[in-house]
Amino acid sequence: MARVALVTGGTRGIGAAIARALKEAGHPVVVNYHADDAGAAAFAAETGIPALKWDVADGAACRSNVAAIEAEHGPVEILVNNAGAVSDNKFENMSDEQWQRVVRVNLDSVFYMSKAVYPGMMMRGWGRIIQIGSMNGQAGQLNQVNYVASKAGMHGFTKALAQEGAKHGITVNTVAPGYVDTAMMQNMPEKIVKKIIDKSPIRRMGHEEEVAHAVLFLIDDKAAWTTGSTITMNGGTHMY
Repeated sequence: MARVALVTGGTRGIGAAIARALKEAGHPVVVNYHADDAGAAAFAAETGIPALKWDVADGAACRSNVAAIEAEHGPVEILVNNAGAVSDNKFENMSDEQWQRVVRVNLDSVFYMSKAVYPGMMMRGWGRIIQIGSMNGQAGQLNQVNYVASKAGMHGFTKALAQEGAKHGITVNTVAPGYVDTAMMQNMPEKIVKKIIDKSPIRRMGHEEEVAHAVLFLIDDKAAWTTGSTITMNGGTHMY
């Protein structure tokens, strides 16, 4: 059954792979983005997936844009909270702005976006909410107190909301990737990439499509018994 899916941060990287996979599976898809107008236009032209611009850290913008999407495309029954931000620094040097922006984009957005679609999911008795977390939210990471805290909070949000949503036919899960060969990772120094790969028993980074495949599993009707879970995908780098 085709169901409208909304992917935040969906015009590049893991988000774009998820959006493509959902469309290929037959679901109408809309994506959100925040900054790269040219990249979003190119993605929309290539895929035929509408890309709408707003800041997911803005609760009012989340509510109004979800309402507009539902008015045009139908009720959002699949939400993938993928949008994220990083602003790394040693803890003693981390600014208030670095802390607040990362937590707002990574964690507050999950609350705002989920809250915008949850009542409709309750009314219809079916819904899928999926967070794209991080291995670092489980294992920790140097110079990422803000990012790690936000991702760990995302995992906790998933477990709590899953308990509320279950009786309404709503499952809530997290996919927690390790290092994935996105464009950002491909631009990192070779010696850093080698260190990352050397830590994995599988001896490679993940692929965006592998993360997307986990999302396809979680939205399936046959995955209805899976809720409050974190699917850890990191090539064995961190066995949680």
